[in-house]
Amino acid sequence: MKIKNLKRKVAMCLMAHPDDCEILAYGTLALLAKKGWKIHIVSMSPGDCGSMEQGPIEIAATRRAENVKAAKMIGATYHCAESRYLHIFFEANAVDRVLSLTRSIAPTLMFTHSLVDYTMDHEETAKIARRVSFGYSIPNTCTGPIAKGSMVPWLYYADPLEGVDPYGNPIAPTTYVNTGSTMTVKANALKAHASQRDWLQKHHGMDQYITSMKHWSSIRGKEIGTRYAEGFRQHKGHPYPQDCILQRELGDLVVHS
Repeated sequence: MKIKNLKRKVAMCLMAHPDDCEILAYGTLALLAKKGWKIHIVSMSPGDCGSMEQGPIEIAATRRAENVKAAKMIGATYHCAESRYLHIFFEANAVDRVLSLTRSIAPTLMFTHSLVDYTMDHEETAKIARRVSFGYSIPNTCTGPIAKGSMVPWLYYADPLEGVDPYGNPIAPTTYVNTGSTMTVKANALKAHASQRDWLQKHHGMDQYITSMKHWSSIRGKEIGTRYAEGFRQHKGHPYPQDCILQRELGDLVVHS
């Protein structure tokens, strides 16, 4: 299916935790925002276990606020689906919440995690995204008005962590986006998640939060002859759009196979 004139330009990035979007797709979202797209960033959980000192209510409030701050840097709106960390499941209640939220957003383009990734929170979120992208515009799936122009959106899966599946096998993108021009805002958005940097230092022994993100972006960039890039795989099963909307909107910044 190819749409010649797209009247709704609304992108939704549905990922598991606060900062996942900033790491995996924020550079591309920033480019789309510059093209006039409305951007919605959604995390399935508020990151309620992401602290060694604060309890779940306190750290969740902190991380929601950090996500709002990061989203505003590109004029995006942040939403939380309010599942709990490590308790994100592909089940009826979670699907219903995200289905209703998706209907209210009515995206024509959606990003989510890889269906195969290092943590099952990511994998379960990707399954939810696939389900709601297919069903949000079907009248009887949930309540709420269906916006004019609602459709099965273009759907892209972001890179899994470090570009490999749980067995260490590399996963190659079908679509690369040159994000060199948006790396500064991407890094600043990631810096807004200050509590996550503290958490990674204490729980994972990982400090170079921004450096690690830039390193991976540079690996994907090198694969297409640019400094930084983000990698995605396009979902092309029936009845999803078959052309590459990213290439149509971003032109030479996109390499698509």
